[in-house]
Amino acid sequence: MEFHHLLKKIVQEGSTHAKWLNTLSFMENAGARKISKCEHPTLVSQIQLKHAAEEHRHAYYLKKQIGKINPELCKTYESTELLAPIATSQYLHSLDIKACRYLQKAFNLDKTDIKYAAYLFVTYAIEVRADELYPVYQQALTEASSKIMVKSIILEEEGHLEEMIHQLNEFSPDWKHHAENILTIEKELHQEWINAITQEVAQLNYA
Repeated sequence: MEFHHLLKKIVQEGSTHAKWLNTLSFMENAGARKISKCEHPTLVSQIQLKHAAEEHRHAYYLKKQIGKINPELCKTYESTELLAPIATSQYLHSLDIKACRYLQKAFNLDKTDIKYAAYLFVTYAIEVRADELYPVYQQALTEASSKIMVKSIILEEEGHLEEMIHQLNEFSPDWKHHAENILTIEKELHQEWINAITQEVAQLNYA
């Protein structure tokens, strides 16, 4: 199922849409927690703090939007309140692990430095994905005349991507080559996630 068509189906049904918002909120929250986990004990940049804070805010904002559908829906991140919960929980975790393995071989870094490298490259890959995902979602919302909007998130994610590129330029002159390999890893994991969501949405609609 083409992604825009999938989102149009999700937006049409209240409880499914609430689960989708909750799933995005879960992933933004997981991303924020991973950014914080990658922090050096003392050498923490302002940009890194900003990213963690903004990802947490996105998680809160998306969770709050659920109230526009039904305040009683998706109050937690329990598996029953997420779309494709197994694939959703594995997506970022698998990307983190696979990226760390790749970066360890590519740069031969110690434990502390590999965390920072993973923060740079994994966050970059997620920001590239967010720059594709949220505009398509906003289009589906607009077409459905939904009260829910994600335009503020789109603007901030664009800013994040520019900041990640700036940090990657400082990290390595050859970062683009390595980033392409990380993006290839992310693309495969993202497709697995979308396939799992597509299958679940099809079953929900069939039911």
